[in-house]
Amino acid sequence: MSKSDLRSLTLEKLGAELEALGERPFRARQIFSWLHSKYVLDIDEMTDISKGLREQLKIKFTLNNIKIVEKISSMEDNTVKYLFDIGDDIVIESVLMRYSYGNAVCISSQAGCRMGCTFCASTTGGLERDLTAGEMAQQIYEIQKDTGERVSNVVIMGSGEPLDNFDNVMDFLEIIHDKHGTGLSHRHITLSTCGLTDKIYRLAEKQLQITLAISLHAPNDDIRQKTMPVALRYSFDSVLKAAKDYANTTKRRVTFEYALIQGVNDSTENALELASRLRGIMCHVNLIPVNDVAEANYIRSSEKSIKAFAHTLSENNIETTIRRRLGSDINAACGQLRKRYKENRGG
Repeated sequence: MSKSDLRSLTLEKLGAELEALGERPFRARQIFSWLHSKYVLDIDEMTDISKGLREQLKIKFTLNNIKIVEKISSMEDNTVKYLFDIGDDIVIESVLMRYSYGNAVCISSQAGCRMGCTFCASTTGGLERDLTAGEMAQQIYEIQKDTGERVSNVVIMGSGEPLDNFDNVMDFLEIIHDKHGTGLSHRHITLSTCGLTDKIYRLAEKQLQITLAISLHAPNDDIRQKTMPVALRYSFDSVLKAAKDYANTTKRRVTFEYALIQGVNDSTENALELASRLRGIMCHVNLIPVNDVAEANYIRSSEKSIKAFAHTLSENNIETTIRRRLGSDINAACGQLRKRYKENRGG
């Protein structure tokens, strides 16, 4: 029988496990702090825990430690791309982005992805496996240790579809927010989904104060279904309805991500249609200059087209931003470094 990952237990679940071992409640807080505040990699490093309890923990649990196998720093903007080995010859990636307001880390929630979006390198090899809550958290911890700098914002927007790994992601959100660990405010966390509407409703019920970002990338079903296979299951209207419910339930503005592809979804007509569809939803649109994808014959829209698209949305009272492109010289977009690493390894 395989052991479960000790770092992936929320404080409540850890308390229940220790209670079953006959331990007092404060032990859970001690162990949780060692894992999520002091970031230990070995149970024996918990020096104020008795040897007997440490041995019991080692019998029942393991620590799924991830290791940095490659790190590339941008010469343009101090963005750093990390490639982590999570065991069994599987790698994932994270990106550290430095802003004036602090450091943000974009983490992966799965190794690979099964959503099949044609403009994303993360999905080319399919899904290898879900990440545990601990593996998600440790991406942040290892980057903090490597840089000596605190991470103030987290974006779950790396490889994988977070809502396809719903339970583990919910445990991660609880763990990273806990005051006995990192204590990161949910208001500083963004979760990005390609639009699994049933899971969006489940997320809304939890009343978390995270920002929900929905990858829309089209103004209608026809275009969306050509670039995002998930749109064949979840219609454009159903995604907008779920987004509106999320905004109304949580009182949090929804972000719609829109990757601009030349000649596919970047016309003035596309912008006008998008504006009309989004009217009445508490939202803003984040326009993304898509990374060129040779396999799909996609080319990034011109700067002129991007600015014109943004201007059209703004004129129609849709709050719009154009995402600053970070780390373009180091393959910082989702899945690019991992894909190259696997190809070089023959995987």
